[in-house]
This record gives sequence, structure tokens and C-alpha cells, in this order.
Amino acid sequence: MELNDASLILTTLGHPGRLSVFRLLARRAPEGVRPSEMAGALGLKPNTLSVYLGTLERAGLVTSQRRGKSVYYNVHLSRMGGLVDFLVADCCRGRPDLCAPRTAATLHGESFMEDKTYNVLFICTGNSARSIFAEALLTSEGGGKFNAYSAGTKPYSALNPFAVELLRRNGHDVTGLRAKNIDEFQRDGAPVMDFVFTVCDSAANEECPPWPGQPITAHWGLPDPVKVEGTEAEKSLAFATTYAQMLHRIQAFVALSFAQLDRLSLQARLDDIGRMDDAEHA
Repeated sequence: MELNDASLILTTLGHPGRLSVFRLLARRAPEGVRPSEMAGALGLKPNTLSVYLGTLERAGLVTSQRRGKSVYYNVHLSRMGGLVDFLVADCCRGRPDLCAPRTAATLHGESFMEDKTYNVLFICTGNSARSIFAEALLTSEGGGKFNAYSAGTKPYSALNPFAVELLRRNGHDVTGLRAKNIDEFQRDGAPVMDFVFTVCDSAANEECPPWPGQPITAHWGLPDPVKVEGTEAEKSLAFATTYAQMLHRIQAFVALSFAQLDRLSLQARLDDIGRMDDAEHA
């Protein structure tokens, strides 16, 4: 990366509003986000957001893609990675006392996993259905190799009765399941996570302090069955569909050969799981 390019990126991200948009897109990477969702999550007026996105796009930090009638924006991660490489090589001169390089080049070949039991946290807004499904499914499908946890970003929540009944019918032990707030896992003494997954778009849009231990994160968003209206049968079908979709994600996750993958390869596999064709696996 040339000096002028680096200066353009730093200047563009130097504005708090543009930086907030970029950070949201980075949290949702590699999934695209519609402007209406960004505006709602960040509390921005549509015309203000449009200006921010235009500036970020001209700097090469975001890209846009039309899907049907909607436009989705994605963060350009390789462009940001180029800036990090530039800063490490040019400003830090490779000195470990100035910079601890964590660029793509250093992550290739670095094995993420060791022979251990891995802590996995699933986050949703309410911790009432999707994240609870994920916790229960990983517990049953993980073969004892994972400690599964779930939490919600809302201060108060409760397990959804449709979700609890579905888990019970599918043979899960629900006695220990409870709705929890994310604060419980950010306190001193909380388990250090190896993986953190968001399973709803709202939770992925929210800012969260960096997790200790540099866990690998990914977004596995699924539609919220709690919001489905209709008859009891229609609601039950929505929960069963979400359960089946989460089951396929969990099965794909536990089948990964962790010891044979470096961090970048593992991240790519987790992102792929988050893009699994829901219609195919429902």
C-alpha cells in the first residue's frame, strides 16, 4: 500500500460516524448489510448514512452489491488488512516493542487449536430460542469436546416455551438451561472463550468489548422464530425449522478438523457455515 492510500483510509476512518458504519460492517463480515438495517442499528438518518457509505466506498473500504431489489454493503477486509501491513512494515519497522504483528501473513500456518475442551459462546438478543438451541445442540453433538454457553444482550430475558418444549421432544436435557445476560461472561473469572458466535443480526450489530484470549468469532444469523405470528402449528413449524437449521450448523462445526487448520482457514470454514443454504437444510 502506498502512503497516499494509507492516508486516505486513516482520514476516512477518522470521522466517528464513518467509523461506526465501518465497524458494524466489520462485525457482520463477510455477510452484507442493507442500509435500512444499518440506519436502524446506528440511529442514523438515511441521507446521513448514504453520505458515510459513499465516502467509505470511494476510499475502497466498503463494496456494494445488488441482490434483487435490495443493495447490500460489505466491508473490504483485504483493504483494511493492507493498511495494517503498511503500518507494521513502514511505521513499526517490524519492531516487536512497537507493534505485535497480527497480519494475514503471520496467521497463515499458525495452528489455532490444541488438544483441549473448547469453550463456545452463542449470543443472541434475547437468549430465548436460537442461542439456546445452539447451546443444547452443541452439548449433545459435541462428543464432550466443547463447553457450550449462550447469552443474550438484553438486560432481562426468559426461555421461550416453544423452544423448551421442542428441545424436550428432541431428547435434550433442559433442566440446566436458563436465560443469561452477556455480562455474566464478561466478568472476572468467567470462562475464556475459544469461539464466539452471534446467531441473530441484532446481536451482531451491537458493540461488544473485545473478548479475552482472542477467540475466533463468526456470525451465524437465523430468522427469529419468536416473531412468527399465526396458529400454534405455524409457530411450532417456525421453531422446528430454526432448530433444524441450527443443527446442520452445529454438525458442520463439530466435524471440522481443528488441529489441521490454521486460524485463517478455520475462520473461513466458520464463515462458510454461517452462509449455509437455509432452504436446503430446513
